[in-house]
Amino acid sequence: MSPFDALFQPLTIKKLTLRNRIVSTPHGEVYTEGGMPKERYRAYHTEKARGGIGMTMCGGSSSVSITSPTPVWWGAVDVSHDRIVPHFETLSSSVHAEGAALMIQLTHMGRRTSWHGGGWPHLMSPSGIREPVHNATCKTIEVEEIEHIIGEYGQAVRRAMEGGLDGVEISAAHQHLIDQFWSPRTNKRTDKYGGSLENRMRFGLEVFEEIRRVVGDDFVVGMRMAGDEFIPDGLGQDELLEIARTYAGSGMVDFLDVIGSGADTHATLANCIPSMAYPPEPFLYLASAIKAEVDVPVIHAQNIKDPVSAARIIAEGHVDLVGMTRAHIADPYFMNKVRDDKVDQIRQCVGANFCINRQYDGLDVLCVQNAATGREQTMPHRITKAEIKRRVVVVGGGPAGMEAARVSAERGHDVTLFEKSERLGGQVNIAAKAPARDQIAGIVRWLGMELNRLGVDIRLSTEAGADDVCALNPDVVMVATGGRPFVDEVAGWHAAEQLVVSSHDILSGAVEPGANVLVYDVNSDYAGVSCADFLSSRESLVEIVTPDFAVGEQTGGTTQPVYNKRLMARDVVFTPNTGLKDVYREGNQLIAVLANEYTGKEEERAVDQIVVENGIRPREELYYALKSDSRNNGQIDMEALFAATPQPQHRGNDHDENDSDGYLLYRVGDCVSPRDIHGAIYDSLRLAKDF
Repeated sequence: MSPFDALFQPLTIKKLTLRNRIVSTPHGEVYTEGGMPKERYRAYHTEKARGGIGMTMCGGSSSVSITSPTPVWWGAVDVSHDRIVPHFETLSSSVHAEGAALMIQLTHMGRRTSWHGGGWPHLMSPSGIREPVHNATCKTIEVEEIEHIIGEYGQAVRRAMEGGLDGVEISAAHQHLIDQFWSPRTNKRTDKYGGSLENRMRFGLEVFEEIRRVVGDDFVVGMRMAGDEFIPDGLGQDELLEIARTYAGSGMVDFLDVIGSGADTHATLANCIPSMAYPPEPFLYLASAIKAEVDVPVIHAQNIKDPVSAARIIAEGHVDLVGMTRAHIADPYFMNKVRDDKVDQIRQCVGANFCINRQYDGLDVLCVQNAATGREQTMPHRITKAEIKRRVVVVGGGPAGMEAARVSAERGHDVTLFEKSERLGGQVNIAAKAPARDQIAGIVRWLGMELNRLGVDIRLSTEAGADDVCALNPDVVMVATGGRPFVDEVAGWHAAEQLVVSSHDILSGAVEPGANVLVYDVNSDYAGVSCADFLSSRESLVEIVTPDFAVGEQTGGTTQPVYNKRLMARDVVFTPNTGLKDVYREGNQLIAVLANEYTGKEEERAVDQIVVENGIRPREELYYALKSDSRNNGQIDMEALFAATPQPQHRGNDHDENDSDGYLLYRVGDCVSPRDIHGAIYDSLRLAKDF
């Protein structure tokens, strides 16, 4: 027996049989074109089906109505018109051809959206109460509008059925319109839709009655709901258990998809997609409690990342289906690798929330560590062998260098990787020192395992120079030497006199934390707040200063609240809209001269230590030492790069294209310019895939 047998038990819901117990739950992909799921959308979901998943559920928050303008601001699927049906047909045929089932989530957002999109509608909610996260004003929905929207739900489900989908999930979570009616926080009505819990459930039940009237009893229709909103004046576990029993017992709901937490405040929003700061499966108990009370299958998906946990959850009977959405964003071949006893080759999600934070910014969903996700039309998840074996030398063992070496080795090339330190990982090793960022190390752990599996010649503790590289007679050289902290940009920081230190110094342990520390964070990204978190967890008194509007504002919608909570709990002082103008020593203390970004008004702080987080500058010396002898002068053809086609093999028009003298030279990642982990990995994948 395999420890994963429980995952491969089929499950039948009405006439639909799923081949296994793992699903990708609905999420916003931001891949649509004009609200339509076209080729990029199809390729993304088909890849997961090809990778062995039982069911992929698409289109988080897909709109049933033009009065719920979700397609505008995060690219949700527009199911409010029959023009969607042909696109559904193409999508469902593609997914079904790979053996997986396909569903979509449908909803009316009510007040939980923005009115300045689509037809600029007046948003609606049961009692006209503003939504905090989107700062969305709204009107009190009228009975005639309720009746009209109920009809729109039925027609949207019809379109999904006619398009060949296997079912739909109706959202009553995250404070969408149905659960806005449920909650006493948002429903103050005195008519038949308000007051008692029975009345507050009425709208949702009428939605399901209309759906069944339109599509009949055989089509699979489920519902997403919270198990506890974690808001004092919202819905608690007892009321939501009663709601689950009522809807499941109605005979109209075929499955429940249970999550933890409401989502209409910044603090609770972070719960819905738990980052690496959360423990594994933090809200499974809520789904398990509902499973014990209902007779329909239950799905749960929150921070379940590995097959061992998933198999245990199924075997112990907590739920019937495990949602592993981010796990399949990280590795769409997750289930095939489990099936084929290649669990160690799974690229496991680390909970960076790069994907969901991009979505909340209205950007397409991408994975921090898998640059092929969302780019299936141009970037390969499975690397094919090259026709000719080459000699590839990579210098630098951070994410960019490791990915360059991995992809080159998968292509069948002879690969040597130089790394000057005693371990692979680069700046990821520094980031992982922070208390809530330790799981980020999983990115380089997987890459390291793959390099060993593929037989890459890894030379640690070796700072390679141009002679070392050339001695190997390479055909291709990839320079991925990263960068160094940029703490000398402003003369007044006096970096040369060591009046300031970098976040790298603190997190790496090169410099001991001071007792009273000012962290100056220019970028408002992870490095500054995680350094402040590190310092405050070691009992330093910390003030974090930034010229931006808010501390950590670039960390993303599901991450910034986590850091706010962690730092505020330790009384870290937040000082936004402020620059660090000068630093000088006075006795045993350092004086930081701060200036308001708008008024120029100055004030001073007396501290023991000043940490400057100002990003990095490229380590580019090796690149320039190798450039003149390279066949391409170290240049990347940007048109070819952006078109995902192979790079030219020569210097230019004055050079024979078939000349094989010398090596092709490319630099990637932070040794070009500072970006992020995803950018570094993408740099390497889109070059090395064609070597």
